[in-house]
Amino acid sequence: MAKPLLLLLALMAATFAVTAAALGGPPLVGGWRPIPDVKDPHIQELGGWAVTQHAKLASDRLQFRRVTRGEEQVVSGMNYRLFVDAVDGAGTSAPYVAEVYEQSWTSTRQLTSFKPARKY
Repeated sequence: MAKPLLLLLALMAATFAVTAAALGGPPLVGGWRPIPDVKDPHIQELGGWAVTQHAKLASDRLQFRRVTRGEEQVVSGMNYRLFVDAVDGAGTSAPYVAEVYEQSWTSTRQLTSFKPARKY
């Protein structure tokens, strides 16, 4: 009798998860989701912060222009994968991908990756 009940509960949980994801419900822990509004001031500020952090480490004089798209992942905090446009010291604009970890309740922010964007 316990096996059918466990099977039913597992099926209900899976159905709930799929339905929530399909309806744009809250992000599931561990899954990447598109950022719905990359024009949000916080997202743009994160992109600028990422370029500034990279420029300090690399001494390449990159300057932030804007975040063009991005994804977010719920972890113990948030991971952001931001596609940013930046301008180098010669004035050439190029796309980059910055990954940032942020945990608001501990005021933690880390640049975990920054590299030229491949054409997608």
